[in-house]
Order: sequence, then structure tokens, then C-alpha cells
Amino acid sequence: MPNLPDVVLWSIPAFILLTGLEIVGYRLHPDEDAAGYEARDTVTSFSMGLGSLAFDAFWKIPIVAIYTAVHEVTPLRIPVLWWTILLMLLAQDLCFYWQHRGHHVVRILWACHVVHHSSRRFNLSTALRQPWTSLTSWPFYLPLIALGVHPAALAFCHSVNLVYQFWIHTERVDRLPRPFEFLLNTPSHHRVHHASQGGYLDRNFGGILIIWDRLFGSFVSETDRPVYGLTKNIETHNPLRVATHEYLAIVRDVKAASSWQERGGRLFGGPGWQPALVPPPPGPLPRAPRRLSPPREHVSCLQESGTAAWQKSDISGCRRRAR
Repeated sequence: MPNLPDVVLWSIPAFILLTGLEIVGYRLHPDEDAAGYEARDTVTSFSMGLGSLAFDAFWKIPIVAIYTAVHEVTPLRIPVLWWTILLMLLAQDLCFYWQHRGHHVVRILWACHVVHHSSRRFNLSTALRQPWTSLTSWPFYLPLIALGVHPAALAFCHSVNLVYQFWIHTERVDRLPRPFEFLLNTPSHHRVHHASQGGYLDRNFGGILIIWDRLFGSFVSETDRPVYGLTKNIETHNPLRVATHEYLAIVRDVKAASSWQERGGRLFGGPGWQPALVPPPPGPLPRAPRRLSPPREHVSCLQESGTAAWQKSDISGCRRRAR
């Protein structure tokens, strides 16, 4: 078993220090255009980060068991060397792209990831706002285990990816030189990802590299100023409600659904999925107007007449006689 460090745990002191420096920076040099910090929002982000460490320790038990079982079955083995680590990081970043994208377009997965987007501010503390239900991510990395990547090597690559993404949660860094912006996920690209405007929704899913978004058609550059948060924001700083609010909304929608098709859509459709409107049943056909029968006197006259011409010309006289 390779002896690789948990980069996230080793980086926690740096997360706290850099977040503190950014807070001080906003106090000394406020930016009217930036969302900045708000005390309750920052406390919520730190609470979600600490909670994710505790819950992840629990979720790792079944995930490691599955990965270990698959790694034992597969005949493939990739040695842990400096150059294979680089290839593993590249492959893990590609899997992260699809995992991240999947958690935006499938509602039951979005219920986990929505936590990270629930802040209306964008700063280094936002990077710490992590979900407590990360059990939904492991299937996306199973192909790497099947190809011979050791579970410990995958965990190392995953932690490197998360640590890289910490620094891109900031408004204090403008665009970088063009080669960096083309290749890497940068603060500018990630500001787009956290925006709630229509043109920015579900864009820029890359972790370390932004080239996956360029390849798969999900890239958008930063033009308009982002508006952070959700399309329908939550009005709470309670960590438990932040962690579970979308799951509770799914339960309500599934219970209120009128068919199994709608229940499936509420779970596996997009976050904004709605059932198709059923047209109302057609109403009764309009009744044809009743055909009026000729008055009785006309009938009697017509019966007495022997020619059609008399019917046309003398009908008024007949009417007069009938009176």
C-alpha cells in the first residue's frame, strides 16, 4: 500500500490563515464591487467544512471497502511513481469533471452539491462550505480503480484536486495571463461557475484544468459581473438545514407527485425539472343548430299543392288563408 499523505488535512492551517488574511484585506482595502465577507455566512461555511470532515470519515468506510474489493479483482496494476502520479492526477481530474457536472444536472446528486453553492458570497471561506453527504461521488472514480489505480493513490489525487480549488474561490484575483486562463481553472472561471445568472448556470465544471470544459462544450468566460448563490436562495445559516434542505424538498415533491414517471423526474431530472403540462380533456362537441320545421299551415298548404312552383309563389297566400 503506497504511503501518501492526506493533503487536505495538512492544508487546514493554511486554509485558516489565508482566509484570515483575506478578511483583513477586505477590512483594510474594501472593494465596493466585491461581495466580501459576512460574519454569519463565514461561520456557516466553516461549520460545513468541519462537519464534512466528520461525515467523510464515516462515508469512507463503505467507499474504501468497495474500492478495495474492485482493486483486488482487477488484474491491472499501476505503480505509484512520480510520472504515474501525474497521469493519475490527469485522469482523476477528468473524472472529477464528470462527477461535478453530474452533480449539477441530476437532482438527487445536486442535493449533495447544492451546499457548496448556497452562499451568496464568494471568498476563500466559500471553498470550505462542503457537503455532509459526499457518498454520491464514488461511482465516478470506479473506472480508475478498475484500471489498476490503488485506492490510496486515488485519495491522494482527490485531496490534491480539492486543495488546488481552495485558492480559486476569491474575488481578489483578476484574470491571469492568457496561457494560464486557457489551461487552468482560475478564479475568473470559477466565479462564473458560482454565479446564478442564466448564461452562467451549469458552466465551468473543471477542477484543476479548464480544458475539459473547452473540450465538452461547458466553458463560458467571465463577462458580466457574477451574482452568487442559488436561483432560489435559502434564508438560513443553520448548518443542518443548509446540509439537508434540498433533500427535504425532494421528499416533498416525490410525496406530492401523481405518477411514478413524475417521481422519477423529481429524483433524476435536473434541479428545475417540472412535469409536462397535460392538456385538458376535450369538451363536448358543440351541438348543431336545430332545423326549424315549417309552420303547420305551410305543411297543410304544401300537402294540398301538387306543384313545386305553387309552393314557391303562393306560399304567402297560403299563409294568409291559414290565418
